[in-house]
Amino acid sequence: MRSLWNGSISFGLVNIPVKLYAGTSSNDIKFNYLHSVCHTPLKYQKTCPTCHKEVGEEEIVRGYEFQKGQYAIMDDADFEAITPDKTRAIDILDFVELKDIDPVYFQKTYFLEPQETGIKAYHLLKKAMLGREQLAIAKIVIRSREHLAALRVYGSGLALETMYYPNEIRSIEELVQVTTELTIADRELEMAMMLIDNLTTKFTPEKYENEYQTMLLGVIEQKIAGKEVTLAEQPPAAGKVIDLMAALEASVQATKDKAGQTEELLSDQDGSRLKTRRRGRQRPETEETG
Repeated sequence: MRSLWNGSISFGLVNIPVKLYAGTSSNDIKFNYLHSVCHTPLKYQKTCPTCHKEVGEEEIVRGYEFQKGQYAIMDDADFEAITPDKTRAIDILDFVELKDIDPVYFQKTYFLEPQETGIKAYHLLKKAMLGREQLAIAKIVIRSREHLAALRVYGSGLALETMYYPNEIRSIEELVQVTTELTIADRELEMAMMLIDNLTTKFTPEKYENEYQTMLLGVIEQKIAGKEVTLAEQPPAAGKVIDLMAALEASVQATKDKAGQTEELLSDQDGSRLKTRRRGRQRPETEETG
């Protein structure tokens, strides 16, 4: 992996030199936009409607529109002049518990690797955070933008999650139908919780697949091979659920039957004995910080 940022973790008076790496990558299938007539890839040009000409990157500046048609022009020096001492530091502000942070705050994951002079301090911080079962709230400047971030133990190292600031989180209370109070019958609530119980298991990310991407790749392969693409049959349009209770009861029974079918006979290592294993109603284990 190629590092995206070099700097240091500022932990009290301790500085830990680190490199920052992207912790995730998108597997989305990318397409080019082509001219439908000749299939030539399209070009996107930046043009000035006043000068009537194409504008190169060297002629482009950033401007903040403070009034209609009036801009405050910003150049690189203006951005570099803002807290330059913090552009290469991950400043730890507080330590908190993971359960206290709503997932809506998390943006993107990065991995942190210690540089040679900071290896011991890096692992000391990691071990101390594990011992206290906490993560650090910090600030970091990436590409001229200051981010709130969470520094946490991940696997054998440290990960950094960029976060939204509170004023960037929209309020769900603005949605009228969300705040509307309805009467829920006790039996309906009981059946809904039974359905949750029947579907409760331990989180195993490996079992979830991107089915749409698989089908999309299949269509592309058929196109490349010159074959006709067969469209999948469309499921019937979903009708309006009239009897909520009936739907709940049917769902509970279906998931109950599925759970019962997971009782299977497994031979042990020598194949001489059989044992019954039941799956499908495991409670999630308590998540530990890190």
